This record gives sequence, structure tokens and C-alpha cells, in this order.
Amino acid sequence: MSYPVAKQHTGAIGLLSVPITEERPWVVFSACRDKDADLFFPETATQERRALAICATCPVQTECLEYALEADVRYGVWGGMSEKQRRRLARQIA
Repeated sequence: MSYPVAKQHTGAIGLLSVPITEERPWVVFSACRDKDADLFFPETATQERRALAICATCPVQTECLEYALEADVRYGVWGGMSEKQRRRLARQIA
């Protein structure tokens, strides 16, 4: 879904993407909302553990994981799971 927006310089009507909060309203309650997004795309095991620790405190961890699985998000820590953990889970539930 997109919303029309007037472009002042041309007078034409353009489209803007749906804000994340409308597509995924649970994001406003996420423990990661104020964190650096790079943290959730770890390059080391230590970084991954930090991201997973934040996820462990998150009140919307389940919604986040469901989104990642439904959208087939392949990279990063989502819903309290690493990329590898999500791939394993996806195979188990397929």
C-alpha cells in the first residue's frame, strides 16, 4: 500500500511507501528500535551474542520472528534467532 503525496516542485502526485509502523506495528515496541541496526547484522560471534541478548529482552520477539520467517529474511538477527537458527527452524517447519 502506498499513500499519495504532492510533490511541490512539479505539482504532480507521487507515491510514498507505507511507513514501517503500518506494515509492522509491533516495531514501535521492539527492544532494538533505538539501537544501531548494524548490531543486528553481526560479523563476529561476540556481536551476534550482543544482538541476541537484546532480543531476549524484547516484548515482540515472537512477532519479529514470524515476520522474518514469512518474509524469508535471510540476513541478520531477527526474532531472537541468528540466520543459521532461522534456516534450521524453517527447514523443521516446512
